[in-house]
Amino acid sequence: MNQSRKDLEARIERLRSAGATEPLRGNRIGLEKEGLRASAAGHLAMSPHPQALGSALTHPYITTDFSEALLELITPPASSVAEVLGFLTDLHAYVYRHLGDELIWATSMPCVLEGGAGIPLARYGISNAATMKTVYRRGLGNRYGRTMQVIAGLHFNFSFADNFLDLYQEIQGVEGDVVAFRSEVQMGMVRNLQRVGWIVPYLFGASPAVCASFVQGRETDLQIFDPHTLYYPYATSLRMGDIGYQNQQEQGTGMKASYDSLDSYVRSLTWAIETPCPQYEKIGVKVGDRYEQLNANVLQIENEYYSTVRPKQITEWMERPTLALRRRGVRYVELRSPDINIFEPAGITAEQIRVLETLMLYCLVLDSPRIGARERREIDENQVLTAHRGREPGLALSRQRTAVPLRVWATEILDDMIAVAELLDGASDGPHVQSVERQREKVKDPHATPSARILETMHERREGFFAFARRLTEDHRETFKRHRLDPEREALLERLARESIVQQQGIEAADDCGFDEFLADYFNQGRATDIAVDTAVDRGALQARV
Repeated sequence: MNQSRKDLEARIERLRSAGATEPLRGNRIGLEKEGLRASAAGHLAMSPHPQALGSALTHPYITTDFSEALLELITPPASSVAEVLGFLTDLHAYVYRHLGDELIWATSMPCVLEGGAGIPLARYGISNAATMKTVYRRGLGNRYGRTMQVIAGLHFNFSFADNFLDLYQEIQGVEGDVVAFRSEVQMGMVRNLQRVGWIVPYLFGASPAVCASFVQGRETDLQIFDPHTLYYPYATSLRMGDIGYQNQQEQGTGMKASYDSLDSYVRSLTWAIETPCPQYEKIGVKVGDRYEQLNANVLQIENEYYSTVRPKQITEWMERPTLALRRRGVRYVELRSPDINIFEPAGITAEQIRVLETLMLYCLVLDSPRIGARERREIDENQVLTAHRGREPGLALSRQRTAVPLRVWATEILDDMIAVAELLDGASDGPHVQSVERQREKVKDPHATPSARILETMHERREGFFAFARRLTEDHRETFKRHRLDPEREALLERLARESIVQQQGIEAADDCGFDEFLADYFNQGRATDIAVDTAVDRGALQARV
């Protein structure tokens, strides 16, 4: 047994002896689930966001992402798996009551597209804040292409209970600032989620194939399933591979954030937001009277940075995310790698949620040294290998410069996670333990993974990706239309829809400056105190990561 595993077992035992199970029950989980609105024929919907759903700018639970057609359903944080899954189910059912004959596409990879130019940007009204959101999306389209932006995902937001983190700080024997400790250990968790994060697309990846319309003539080495479908035979998640949305580091226009500490993370993102990029300067910022992007820097804003996992802090209205992190530390962690589970109407199961919660705690208590340049490359390569070839017999990943069979490494991770799941359950046969145990079958038999099931179903039924996805999408719509929405929940959502429209109108009425000034004020937040990168040494170190 290596030292890292001994340390892990010792920490788990100390937590068990200290009675950590009860405080862990206060952990909070939230879900953000994207889904494209599609026409009855399965094409991207061109209709506006339904007014009956409220304002996409201000509604807390129903909004849009890149496109006017890309719905985003958000649950409030909850300690109960059943509660968070129930809320997400109710959101789907409520939305379907206002979609007419439209569909919520049930996969991560988009439905039939007819060119990126035809994908409508999300619109949020006439306020400066609304304009900024739309301009940011226009910039994304100009930089990466609009088709990449309509890939849908499911984001798993997780925060530990405060009393658990207090207990963990006591067990670790760390005195001093509580906020600093919480940020430090959660940044360590983020590093580990990157190291072993490839296991998420392996276990839950559900995008092994795409419509040919998504590629739109670009050269790829994807194989032909049928005239309208492309795939890799052992893929798990094309969404998380090279054909998905990524910051284009290999083209000299991307960057890698530093996860050494919260401060280094904030500084690296701040550098990217403040540093011009020659390629993006060619696009222009304000061309004529229209903004083509918020700025011509490496990143327009923090949200542009693509990562499988992010440290987050709840922001105040129009507060910069990096400023919120620097002021109040890490509040929760956002895992962005799960695909939409096409076999489930809500896109995720209770079992998946429990496995992801267990993974979070596992990555918290596991040793987490800083990530060097070589390991950074290993992490990126492991992610792409798993996304494209994860079920390939004999596939090996790289761990500390050593080739390790994926199945061996995955088995080791699940073995360690069982002890963590027992801590969450307070028993050896609780729901977290059972959920983790069931993942072993997917490692022993890759045919049990969602990605394999998708391709096998397509082969058996002789249907391409579009026909397969449309059939299950229509099945899910019928499920949600039969769903009995709790009257109180329905009344809440109707009230929030009305209030969000009033809030949007209030924001529009309160604007007291032009957009140029508004944008300058936004980027100037905190600049004089705690946002600017301080020295040339800092800038040189950060620039080396680009």
